[in-house]
Amino acid sequence: MRHAHKIILAIILLLQISILLSAQPAFHVANTLQSDMVIQQGKPLTVWGKGLQGIAVKVSVSWSSKTFTAHTYKSDTWEVQIDVPKAKPGIYTPQEILVYSDRDSVKLKNVLIGEVWLCGGQSNMDMLMQPLHPWLKGVIDYEKEIAAANYPQIRVLDIASAFAKIPADDCKSEWNVCDTQHAKDFSAVAYYFGRELFNRLHIPIGLITSTVGGTACQAWTSREALETDPILKKILYSYDTSAVAQEPLDNSITFEKIEKLSRPALLYNAMVFPLRKISLQGFIWYQGESNKDNADYYARLNIAMIKNWRFLFGNSDQPFYFVQVAPYNYQKNDTTAYDYAIFRDAQKDVLKLKNTGMVVTMDIGDADDIHPRDKKDVGVRLAQNALSQTYGVKNIVYRGPEFKNFKTDGVVVKVAFDDASIGSGLATNDNKAPKHFFIAGADKKFYYANAQIVNNEVWLTCDKVQKPVAVRYAYTNYPITNFGNREGFPCVPFRTDSW
Repeated sequence: MRHAHKIILAIILLLQISILLSAQPAFHVANTLQSDMVIQQGKPLTVWGKGLQGIAVKVSVSWSSKTFTAHTYKSDTWEVQIDVPKAKPGIYTPQEILVYSDRDSVKLKNVLIGEVWLCGGQSNMDMLMQPLHPWLKGVIDYEKEIAAANYPQIRVLDIASAFAKIPADDCKSEWNVCDTQHAKDFSAVAYYFGRELFNRLHIPIGLITSTVGGTACQAWTSREALETDPILKKILYSYDTSAVAQEPLDNSITFEKIEKLSRPALLYNAMVFPLRKISLQGFIWYQGESNKDNADYYARLNIAMIKNWRFLFGNSDQPFYFVQVAPYNYQKNDTTAYDYAIFRDAQKDVLKLKNTGMVVTMDIGDADDIHPRDKKDVGVRLAQNALSQTYGVKNIVYRGPEFKNFKTDGVVVKVAFDDASIGSGLATNDNKAPKHFFIAGADKKFYYANAQIVNNEVWLTCDKVQKPVAVRYAYTNYPITNFGNREGFPCVPFRTDSW
């Protein structure tokens, strides 16, 4: 009897296990793969996820007659790669992806084929279209802008804010169609970037926003990328030997825990690494404010991050377009201070890396608001970079005047600019004389200079400097500039000295 009782118990246990297994889905699809998404044209689509061991997961797509099969014999993960055709301008045919096994199926509907960009950074990239009081005032004319944001061919995947000490396989996220209901919660810079691309290319645009306010560049960079650089390795050492490195890690983000946002790799692990199997066209980036005191190594750090991201997504030349930080007072109320200008120079040094581009915001900043409301010009300028340098659209001006050289003619300083950067000619946006030019003599004292545009040069004079030897332009912390080219792109701040 005792033996029979054991057999009955074993049978009951097996039945319970069988019921549990039958209730559990045979497979899961990665969270970032959803209905309403946009997939990258002309590059392989990876469909992946997890499943019970020993099953076959099949995938069929509406643009191909083939069936693609993956097995989970050796692990609980599965993936297939599927060729994706080129998008045809003006054709927005919804596609479907069916993932199935002998027991379960998942259908992804209303999928579009187009261009996909990863949009990263801190609060100025994170800033929504709508206000978020008391910190964010919303974009200029946000009511009208949101009411007009009906672009069903633009889709946004927002990655939920999270930290992780080791790289995570998946992340929480949600794809949304761009309409008047959802646009208010979109990153404003990403939205305007995507809208400009869509209006020029007439193909669907997918925007992946991975952003957290107050974050430092090292938090978005892998430990491996930091460890391989002798200078950046010090950031890791400083963190690893600190008490906070031993603290339990949770995913709550509060101003009380703001220092967590600068810890190396935590955001990369949770909000970038899980995206690695998504095919992308490129990246846009708006970050720097939290590294403003790191001008001595920021270019090195940001370049390491760019190379890290490019390696992760399998393209060493992937386009990377970024925003130079805008003028801001930082409550110093010192019109002569220029530490933030030195940081902008560090950002400019990132351009030494191939296939990068920088957007200047000196004309659209707000000295009293670190989150300037004019995000439309920022997004459009990023898109102009992409349209010219990535998509090869002809006759597009995508940058403002860049310093070439200067010469002195008596007391007059004649400043010349790179021919390729002046567009159809130099101009000011208020029809007044250019502001924020300074010159100095051998005594190294800079004085405000009177400036005038003569042909495609700027001529400078100052009664206090009879023998000029150096020029600075917009080289202070919070000048709001008016000088650029006729296409509306502002001049890049510069200095000719190294004092």
